[in-house]
Amino acid sequence: MTTPDSDGPGAQSEAGKAAGRAARGRGGAGSRWRNDVVAVASFAALGFWVTGRMWLNPRDGIRDNPTDMAQFEWMMAHGARVVTEFAYPFSSDRMNAPESVNLMANTSVLSVSLPMTPITLLFGTRAAFLLFLTLGMIATATAWYFLLSRVVLPDARGPAWLGATFCAYAPAMVSHANAHPNIVSQYVVPLIIWRTLRLAEPGRWLRNGLLLALMIIWQAFLNLEILLMTAIGLGVVIVAMALGRPELRARIRPFVSGLGVAAVVSVALLAYPLYVQFFGPGAYHGLPWLIRGYSTDLASFVAYSRESLAGDARSATGLAKNPTEENAFFGWPLVILVAALVWWLRRNAVVIGLAVLGLLFAVLSLGREIRFDRRGTGVPGPWALLEDLPVLHSVVPTRWALAITPIIGLLLAYGAATVRDLASRYPDRRSQIRFATVTGLAMALVPVLPTPLPTKRLEPTPEFVTSGAWRPYLAGGRSVVTLPLPDTEYAEPLRWSAHTRQEMPIARGYFLGPDTRPGRDRVALFSAPPRPTSTFFGTIRRTGEVPPVTEQARREAVQDLRYWRAGVVILGPHEHADALRTGMTELTGIEPGYAGGVWIWDVRPLTG
Repeated sequence: MTTPDSDGPGAQSEAGKAAGRAARGRGGAGSRWRNDVVAVASFAALGFWVTGRMWLNPRDGIRDNPTDMAQFEWMMAHGARVVTEFAYPFSSDRMNAPESVNLMANTSVLSVSLPMTPITLLFGTRAAFLLFLTLGMIATATAWYFLLSRVVLPDARGPAWLGATFCAYAPAMVSHANAHPNIVSQYVVPLIIWRTLRLAEPGRWLRNGLLLALMIIWQAFLNLEILLMTAIGLGVVIVAMALGRPELRARIRPFVSGLGVAAVVSVALLAYPLYVQFFGPGAYHGLPWLIRGYSTDLASFVAYSRESLAGDARSATGLAKNPTEENAFFGWPLVILVAALVWWLRRNAVVIGLAVLGLLFAVLSLGREIRFDRRGTGVPGPWALLEDLPVLHSVVPTRWALAITPIIGLLLAYGAATVRDLASRYPDRRSQIRFATVTGLAMALVPVLPTPLPTKRLEPTPEFVTSGAWRPYLAGGRSVVTLPLPDTEYAEPLRWSAHTRQEMPIARGYFLGPDTRPGRDRVALFSAPPRPTSTFFGTIRRTGEVPPVTEQARREAVQDLRYWRAGVVILGPHEHADALRTGMTELTGIEPGYAGGVWIWDVRPLTG
């Protein structure tokens, strides 16, 4: 790596310099810009290829993760509400009524939802979500491409394209495209790397530090996990470069000065939001024990993801907790290729730093107990020593493997640039070198090419919601209670609330909040702590059977409806709609009416 005008921190490899000279000899600036346009067009084509089914079928949504899609639609509506109504950005009472949700402790994506307000208002939350997801992948590939082609390997357009394409469309990234747009949107990461490398420029420490701080703040409001991994990754690589290239130490003063500016400004501007996240209302102390057990199976490193050309659900099931967390899944050919590249380029300090970093992330991703081929081995992983530490107790361990993707992308780019240098030095063997390179890359990368995300038809938002027929029931600060109540398995009410631009507050929801029950130490819980009535309808949702309705259950139902300040209870389309309707009617003694696509219980007489 290099700064554009020096051989300072991250100095460019000789292979990159040679590749740059060769590229400049083959064409002028116009040719290089045409290559840039073609590269970005290819990134756009891949982005729309992955999400194409949802663009072609406006009523379709993510099949394998509809709840997260509904949550992100709700978050897009929150961003629009912040802009149009000046709502408080870091929490909201539009979900989990009558309390609130700590949005800093959830995926509020304010750095995207705020600027996308015009899209949300004009075209709706589904369109905003889909654009966020698609453009996030395209922008990620584009940002990596320009970092690689301008900073890391100047003018090596082909190697830069190869590395950037992998960084944005590797199996792990496409897996997270199943409704995790905040994770696939990693376009700020290359910008952080770029601005960090520029810190070594003499005489510009203040400006460079301020620009890096802006990048850090931008990423903080997009995804803090990715920011943490980026900081660790940059630290390891910079230390490796400093140890491997003593001449770079002459630039340490401007680098440290700029880094200090970035740290001070970032801490100052993020202090209050982070205070809200960790100490404000709705803050929690670490992820649920179940989620903290999400680890990477050793066998998944050489397997293929279900979203890859060579993969399928049958071979991937059990190697990851769900289709959205297939964070490794590189396949044997790519693992062998990467190992060979590291050995071949072992004299490059940056390559060694990247290799060490990749191994570190791989080991951390194994979690508290190492698993192999869907079974526990009984061998504790290093993560067991770290998982209870502050901040780290809020990291999903398997996502450390996600950070291996850009490392492999960088190694592929370095390797391709070195091959180009080799071909230019041995023109009589150029055809053999190119044939061997193309063959090796095809064997490793064709099997992991992305396939379109699987989708399913979403139920339309009921007319009762879209028409605003709920408004009379909510006078006096009441809320809507939906059946079943929303949680990790059923989040349609979040989509309904988003459709109303969050004017319709709902009870409970799908979010991370503290478990306030005695002895639970405020560890994170998906949705609010259970109440008797939410548990009652959760049982019906899972089984289709109505539990016995006792006098105590009726009293508890009235108490819960009063706690939620319910004005109306509604039941939309659901596979167990009959059982849910029977359960609510028996609990309240109120016969429902049907209008606007939902069953309606006017519970105002019960709640006062």
